[in-house]
Amino acid sequence: MQALFGLSHNTSLLIWALITIVLLILLIAKFKWNPFVSLLLAAFFLGLMNGMPAPDVITSVTKGLGGTLGSIAIVIGLGTMLGKMMAESGGAERIATTLIDRFGEKRVHWAMLLVAFIVGIPVFFEVGLILLIPILFTVARKMNMSLIKIGIPMLAGLSTVHGLLPPHPAPMIAIDSFQADIGRTLVYALIVGIPTAIISGPVFANWISKRVHVTPNPELVDQFTNKNERPLPGFGITLFTILLPVILMLSGSVAMIADPGQTSGLTIFLEFIGDEVVALLIAAVFSFFTLGYARGFNKNDLARFTSECLAPTASIILIIGAGGAFKTVLIDSGVGKAIAEMATGANVNVIVFAYLVAALIRVATGSATVAMTTAAGIVAPVLAMTPGANVELVVLATGAGSLILSHVNDAGFWMIKEFFNMTVPQTLKTWTVMETILSLVAFILIMLLSVVV
Repeated sequence: MQALFGLSHNTSLLIWALITIVLLILLIAKFKWNPFVSLLLAAFFLGLMNGMPAPDVITSVTKGLGGTLGSIAIVIGLGTMLGKMMAESGGAERIATTLIDRFGEKRVHWAMLLVAFIVGIPVFFEVGLILLIPILFTVARKMNMSLIKIGIPMLAGLSTVHGLLPPHPAPMIAIDSFQADIGRTLVYALIVGIPTAIISGPVFANWISKRVHVTPNPELVDQFTNKNERPLPGFGITLFTILLPVILMLSGSVAMIADPGQTSGLTIFLEFIGDEVVALLIAAVFSFFTLGYARGFNKNDLARFTSECLAPTASIILIIGAGGAFKTVLIDSGVGKAIAEMATGANVNVIVFAYLVAALIRVATGSATVAMTTAAGIVAPVLAMTPGANVELVVLATGAGSLILSHVNDAGFWMIKEFFNMTVPQTLKTWTVMETILSLVAFILIMLLSVVV
């Protein structure tokens, strides 16, 4: 099946890749098949149609799945544990209440943006949303404010971190695929992410909240605003715990820049603890003491928390692994090289290419994670044939593209609709527009940054 109607080898590869992606989109978006199963089927279909021997396809799929999850699964697991400790200890609520007190009522929506930006670092968007919904309802009731005005900045903070900011697991997918420097990516992500979150969050919320009015579900409010009798942890130790992996990774990057030859034992040590896996492991263990034992939890509580929190991440981990399998088949079957030759021949800017590929897959499948993993496989060969490209900005462009235009085929869309008690048109006017603004503003800033760096 490799040669299609007498077409050239590369053209045939690209046509089968296009057919496979359309098939993938139909399975996920139209027939509502599980993305894990759909991605695996797409990987096998593409390999076989492009003439790969069946044993090689199996090897490629297993190699891709295992290789992708080598570090990502650890990052997701440890990040989820850290998030769980934040939730159970009241650390997330402590950060929120402290910042709200400092910012004051008039600037409470700015406080919610900052809370989401901090709390969202180690966990996936859906987990961060569940973590912060109780805080959102508590603040809305306490301040008698519009749920949209304070909720949109919270969503913007979570979404910005989800798409752009390592050590969040989603950007780590692209960082691993493109072999980008994590410290440099983090610095660029902050430069791009902070103004992006401000524009799509508080600025947009201030405008849209005057035009869309919602009333939260009273039963949900009562459920999420029940007070825990346990005293909350201190603000300083909570903030330090959640930012510890970021601090460790930045220290590792600074050490590599200051001593690229690794002539010092201190440099080697800082690089070691600055690795994303080691940094998150240290932070997770640290949280067991600062947010666990120090808050009166016992060993049985900690065992229960760390076991409970992993179950919801199983589906996410499998989808990422299947995305890695599909990416590897794209490369091993020769499709990656064909796309790279076509893109370099057409002189397509690799940053623009990465953004558009991720954006198209996001709109079609509704999943930012599927968009990120699939786009990584398509873009990586193009990047390899583009000498001088800023790899870290390509990571950010992929992340920005994967966030655009969340609509009815995105599970996140329905979560927001139900939690905010909105109609579908209201959700499109608020959440969908916010995601699109976020994606486009981030892309514009990435392009501007590419001129400088």
